[in-house]
This record gives sequence, structure tokens and C-alpha cells, in this order.
Amino acid sequence: MYSLAMLSTIALAKSPMEIASIAERLKALGDVTRLELIVAVAASENSEACVCDLTPATGLTQGTVSHHLKILVDTNLLIRKQRGKWSYYSLTSSAKEILKALKISTSPKAPKCKSR
Repeated sequence: MYSLAMLSTIALAKSPMEIASIAERLKALGDVTRLELIVAVAASENSEACVCDLTPATGLTQGTVSHHLKILVDTNLLIRKQRGKWSYYSLTSSAKEILKALKISTSPKAPKCKSR
């Protein structure tokens, strides 16, 4: 059920708080849309994307995508930076470690939005 890398990540946690934090991140990634979003951010140019980059591929409204992105920010998987009217999202080191442990490829390929 769990990969060896996942178990070693959890085993290295030293406190119940750290384990709870890992569980919260994994729960956030347990949603298909959020996992797709974080992979899309990782695969985008410079590992950074705005909502306009992410919304079209999901088939969801911008508001719904923003809600999912907020959850990923709240669980310390994404960092949000405001530039003008656009919010840009990038991976935290925690997210990079989790994606690496899950052996999820993050090679850049997503296009940038035209609105910049």
C-alpha cells in the first residue's frame, strides 16, 4: 500500500505533530483535482503557474480551482505570490519531496497564459 520511500519519510518524523502535518498534506493530495494541480504546477515553466494556466485543463471554474489551490497553500504544498491581479503558485520544498517520494515526474511542459 505504501512505498518504501513514503514509509521512510513517515518514519523519519520525530513527533506526533510532524506525523499529523504529513497526514494533512497527503490528505490534500488525496483529491484528484489537487493532485493534478500540483503536478501541473511542477511541470510548468519555472515550476510556477497562475490560475489562468491551470483552469482550462481542469474543466472547472476559476473559483473552484482557486479553492483547491488555497487548500494546497494552507497545507504548505504551494507558495502563493501576488503579481498585479494574478496569483502565481510554486511548489514548496515539502511538495517537491513528496512528489519525488511518489515518483511523480515534473518535467516542464505546460504553456503560460497570454494575459501577462
